[in-house]
Amino acid sequence: MERKHIYIAYTGGTIGMQKSDHGYVPVAGFMEKQLASMPEFHRSEMPKFTIHEYDPLIDSSDMTPADWQRIADDIKANYDKYDGFIILHGTDTMAYTASALSFMFDNLDKPVIVTGSQIPIAEIRSDGQSNLLNSLHVAANYPINEVTVFFNNQLIRGNRSTKAHADGFGAFISPNLPPLLEAGINIQLNNVEIDKKPDAPFTVHNITPQPIGVITMYPGISPEVIRNTLRQPVNAMILLTFGVGNAPQNADLLAQLKEATDRGVIVINLTQCLSGKVNMGGYATGCALADAGVLSGYDMTPEAALAKLHYLLSKDLPTETVRSMMQQNLRGELTH
Repeated sequence: MERKHIYIAYTGGTIGMQKSDHGYVPVAGFMEKQLASMPEFHRSEMPKFTIHEYDPLIDSSDMTPADWQRIADDIKANYDKYDGFIILHGTDTMAYTASALSFMFDNLDKPVIVTGSQIPIAEIRSDGQSNLLNSLHVAANYPINEVTVFFNNQLIRGNRSTKAHADGFGAFISPNLPPLLEAGINIQLNNVEIDKKPDAPFTVHNITPQPIGVITMYPGISPEVIRNTLRQPVNAMILLTFGVGNAPQNADLLAQLKEATDRGVIVINLTQCLSGKVNMGGYATGCALADAGVLSGYDMTPEAALAKLHYLLSKDLPTETVRSMMQQNLRGELTH
């Protein structure tokens, strides 16, 4: 059987960095040279790969929606030439990029795996080697045709991923959906179809930057904070609330939210809890938010909700359509 050919888009991140006097720094050309010197990547049972290094390399803290678009366009331009795609990315905003790409790509019939590492691949204890080797192996032999994140022996749905550990190898978790694949001694698949083919052609949707507010509720929050966040040109807001979607029953605060939703601002209610979902009918404090026009985000991660808002608001749709679609499961990002 002919070896599969995987395209690696190296956008930046710790995985390809080199030690310097000022800590780890990205160095052009280093990653490709490093992989060339690692025989395990060139064994006959491994797929072939082509690595494309971005210039300049991007620290993931500097990623913007324009960079999401650049990555999406890169994959679109190379889509027909390769069997699968790996995006090497810094871990800090990896979950945002993976979420955004999941909405931008429609009808994928090839795997797109986002990965990286906590220690550079050239270092002796790097997790980069295992993450990249496994990503290549999985993309070639267990193609799951959606945007996923591979980290620490788990393949998780991109728009369900969140960074939960700042400096541990298990950096990413999928709090509300089990991993799609676990790479133990054996490869274990969890309720997922290999090489599923969509019934429509692959398309890429464009995303443009959107002014979106994010507010974390805390005891005693002032309505002024909400008012200032909702000032123009903000066209959407993510509200990170208590428990199953509760917020203070402060009349002024609720009035701010009602005024905003009345003028077309999309306000999404997500829980501050790491796992579980919003149920605004559970308590009076949640009902009050619903009465103010706030929408349930169910069990979406903040990263997925932000990416989904960017995706929908970039489409020039009527406000009611955006409100409705925010509550629909478009790419496996939420469970009702």
